[in-house]
Amino acid sequence: EVQLVESGGGLVPPGGSLRLSCTSSGFSFDDYTIGWFRQKPGKEREAVSAITHNDGSTYYADSVKGRFTVSSDNAKNTHELQMTNLKPEDTAVYYCAVQVGTVVFTGRPRAYQYDYWGQGTQVTVSS
Repeated sequence: EVQLVESGGGLVPPGGSLRLSCTSSGFSFDDYTIGWFRQKPGKEREAVSAITHNDGSTYYADSVKGRFTVSSDNAKNTHELQMTNLKPEDTAVYYCAVQVGTVVFTGRPRAYQYDYWGQGTQVTVSS
C-alpha cells in the first residue's frame, strides 16, 4: 500500500521559514515524480513544486521561485520542501503526492495527474 506522510507544517510569521517533509513507503516504481501542492480555502489545489525521481528535474511555480527548494533523499524515501521568506499568501494546506512514470515538465503540474496523496499539513503565515 502506497503511503505518503507529511510533517512540518505550523504557524510562522511573515518572512519566516518552514521545512515540510514527506515520507513515502509501499512502492517501488521505476520512475515517479514527487509533487508538492497547496490548497487555500475555496480554491483549487495548485502545484507549488515537483521533483522527478530518476534525474532530479525540478519545477517551481512562479509565486515561489527563489523562496522554496524541493529535494529528495531516495535512499531514505524522504522528500522535503524548504520554504523561506514566507508570505501570508502562502497560507494553505500543503500536500505531497506521487505521479507514477516518467515526467517531463512542460507546464504547471495538475492535481489530476497525480496518483497518490498524503493527508496534508497546514501552513499558516501570520503575525
